[in-house]
Amino acid sequence: MNRRHFITRAAGAATAGSIFPSTGFPAIAPSSPRTESTAYVPGPKPGPVVKPGEFVFAAAHLDHGHITGQCSALIAAGATLKWVFEPDAKKRDAFVGRFKQAKVARTLDEILADPEVKLVTAAAITSERGPIGCRVMAAGKDYFTDKAPFTTLEQLAEARKVAARTGQKYMVYYGERLTSEAAMFATDLVNAGVLGRVVQIAGLGPHRLNKATRPAWFFERAKYGGILCDIGSHQCEQFLTYAGASDATVVHAAVGNFANPDAPEFEDFGEASFVGNNGATNQIRVDWFTPNGLSTWGDGRTFILGTKGYLELRKYVDVAREKRGDQVYIVDDKGEHHINVSGRVGYRFFGEFILDCLNRTEKAMTQAHAFRAGELCVKAQAAAQRLT
Repeated sequence: MNRRHFITRAAGAATAGSIFPSTGFPAIAPSSPRTESTAYVPGPKPGPVVKPGEFVFAAAHLDHGHITGQCSALIAAGATLKWVFEPDAKKRDAFVGRFKQAKVARTLDEILADPEVKLVTAAAITSERGPIGCRVMAAGKDYFTDKAPFTTLEQLAEARKVAARTGQKYMVYYGERLTSEAAMFATDLVNAGVLGRVVQIAGLGPHRLNKATRPAWFFERAKYGGILCDIGSHQCEQFLTYAGASDATVVHAAVGNFANPDAPEFEDFGEASFVGNNGATNQIRVDWFTPNGLSTWGDGRTFILGTKGYLELRKYVDVAREKRGDQVYIVDDKGEHHINVSGRVGYRFFGEFILDCLNRTEKAMTQAHAFRAGELCVKAQAAAQRLT
């Protein structure tokens, strides 16, 4: 997505009053550079877990741009990309231009017939992800799909059935945790007991719409699943992870279309709350209202409250202070702590997932967890009150 930058003023060139003459706001002195103060240090970044050729995968159905991140992260963890299948020549050619090692397959069956391929990763139209995954698993391959993994509970039920029968993996790219160094560092902190027992998680997932660049299916309710199913899937996965819950109940859900009347099936706002089966609670807000003045695609934040402390993640930007994301703020009995973990944590999920596929383990993420997060967002969507 396009990145926008803040307009900076030249030092001493003007006062706040001259820039905003009608506001009457007092001039604000420039903030001093912040120094990190923390007792918590992120661990070493992960490296490749396999040698070239030891873990071969293919990409298929490139309907969402997340496929680039999925492939790049797997390659960085040591995986070898062999094939790509995409019926649309424009999308296929753009992909091959970036991943020149990928051979073009004429059909998905050509990939599924290759015994060397262990995994197929895809970012299909959301409503097609479940059926494609079942086809991949039935062929004896593991499957790694973009979120959201399903748009209906029927798709989920079938995927559960096929995964159980075949023993193959149906894993999901919940990128707002898995490819956020702040979010992965928070995972470590929670697991280490830094916050004590987690009581509540609040998640904000605003996105920039970039409406003109979106495909037609993106605005069709049956195909994209609704905003709580789509963006909300990230938040559901983070809740289950940070709370340590294995299930949850939808307490409230609501959606609305406030600013896109020309796309009546589209939802640009959603909210929901959940109670986990261990007593932890969750509130989420997702929307497509990121203003053009923000320097990145969305001001995603996560707040975690525990019995021994709390933290905030400013994932992608620290508004009006610092354009770098991955800012972690922690308050505990020892004091107030701030650390920027950008470039210091990495994305270990992908290496762990590769090893899970090879060793048939579940270190990166359990199958039950991946399915439950997908289930919760579909249930929230189905229960949602329409606000507009």
